[in-house]
Amino acid sequence: MRPITVTSRSASTSVRQQVSVLAVPSQFTIATTANRFCSRKRNVAVRATTRVHATAAPQKSQGQQKISAEDAKELYRDMVLGREFEEMCAQMYYRGKMFGFVHLYSGQEAVSTGVIKACLRKDDYVSSTYRDHVHALSKGVSARKVMAELFGKKTGVCRGQGGSMHMFDKEHGLLGGYAFIGEGIPVGLGAAFSCAYRRRVLGEEDCDSVAVNFFGDGTCNVGQFYESLNMASLYKLPCIFVVENNKWAIGMSHSRATGSSYGDSEPHIYKKGNAFGMPGVHVDGMDVLKVREVAMEAIARARRGEGPTLIECETYRFRGHSLADPDELRSKEEKEHYQKRDPIPRMKDYLLKNGIATEEEIKEIEKEVLAEVDAAVEFADESPKPDMSQLLENVFTDPKGFGIAPDGRYRYEHPGFTSGTADIS
Repeated sequence: MRPITVTSRSASTSVRQQVSVLAVPSQFTIATTANRFCSRKRNVAVRATTRVHATAAPQKSQGQQKISAEDAKELYRDMVLGREFEEMCAQMYYRGKMFGFVHLYSGQEAVSTGVIKACLRKDDYVSSTYRDHVHALSKGVSARKVMAELFGKKTGVCRGQGGSMHMFDKEHGLLGGYAFIGEGIPVGLGAAFSCAYRRRVLGEEDCDSVAVNFFGDGTCNVGQFYESLNMASLYKLPCIFVVENNKWAIGMSHSRATGSSYGDSEPHIYKKGNAFGMPGVHVDGMDVLKVREVAMEAIARARRGEGPTLIECETYRFRGHSLADPDELRSKEEKEHYQKRDPIPRMKDYLLKNGIATEEEIKEIEKEVLAEVDAAVEFADESPKPDMSQLLENVFTDPKGFGIAPDGRYRYEHPGFTSGTADIS
């Protein structure tokens, strides 16, 4: 079954906001915190690694979490929004409305929806990757602000200065997308540390927020991943590590990039959790209900103070690594295999078979999503470009230094600035 696509109209861009995410108390010291954390964590038993290998069919297992009709329809809507938004991005990119590298999430929607939309609160944190548009949407960032950012416009989530790979929104706990693999994991870990510190050291008993780190299979071979697993386990931090294993690290297949665990014929990332004393879970990342089930358990565990979980979601991207990738390395058979497991038609089938929604209701949901995406494009296209005055903002700590001249104007506004002949004394 082919992915949902959409035809569109016009386009737009956006800019970046300067935000301070975590404020660590001045009295904070590593030694004090380590002692307090270690004394607390000894009271919590470390659970053994558990494997939950989800099946392809959206059938309810005996232990599957129940879901209301309203929530089920909301999951479907969120996945359709992610797909339609990304497919629109492809159109706008090829029309010259977006610039640079754009990495689409089409095919992987069940992971974002099953973890973020289904399980997280507004005060929880998400650290993303360069494939971050849909994570932002699932976390509650408006489609207009995300599209405007992609267009490089002032109304974007980062005022047009972040672009496709650097979505950031303090209000919704989105800690950013990151161009280099593994960069976001320590950031998300820091957010989890902040949550734990507030609760355990500062005595904020109602602080049970969690942080979720998203990253790909290729990232599991870099140092930040292992260092963060170790610290999360050591301090029992409320951190969930979600591996979006789409089987390809850019152009390198997973089996060629990652070594197998002892006794296995293929590499399993989830088994790495066991080495750090945390549960490791493998789940069908093309089944939103299975992802939701696993995520709910991991997040509840983190909120209870029982520490981190490593979740490996086996998923697949329906396009190349980026829109500049001709996608010639993956076989036709492999692509067709995963497209038959498209999470959106599977969830639609679940809604119909269980009497949760009718064909008419589903069409209405899809119609609303198309209108939302079209409105986002129109908003982005009509939004203003960033002012030149933004060029040196958030660059210099002293606003009266190199960035601003004695007369109050920015240096770049003075004749000779770009040629290097301007007086900057």
